[in-house]
Amino acid sequence: MSTETEALEHFYSAVNRNDMRAITRDFDPRIVRIEPEGFPTAGTYRGIAQVQEHVTKGRGTWAEGTCEPEKFLVNGDKVVVYLHARVRLQGSTEWVGGRFADGFVFRNAKIIQYLSFGERAEALEWAGIKD
Repeated sequence: MSTETEALEHFYSAVNRNDMRAITRDFDPRIVRIEPEGFPTAGTYRGIAQVQEHVTKGRGTWAEGTCEPEKFLVNGDKVVVYLHARVRLQGSTEWVGGRFADGFVFRNAKIIQYLSFGERAEALEWAGIKD
């Protein structure tokens, strides 16, 4: 397993156990998080504190559940992670979920960019990967 995929395994494990301090372990101080329009907390977040707050807010809507990596695809400094989320939101008895992808850019073994994609094909195009 590469340094990048190990970092991402750690990140998603920390999200799933709701350990918001641990998620930042592999963040570059100038990390940029982009969540696209149509997502619950769409916007651009800059720096460790903003990105940590953003992830904390999103994870805080879960009563229980997980966001599990299914596959890692690497092209140079870019990594696409295929994800399967299954969560029960606060105040709900229904489980919701879906499959989507996140994209990451690494520099010097640190995450400098973190993006989400509703469609896996969009993530692959962004990273220049053919699956």
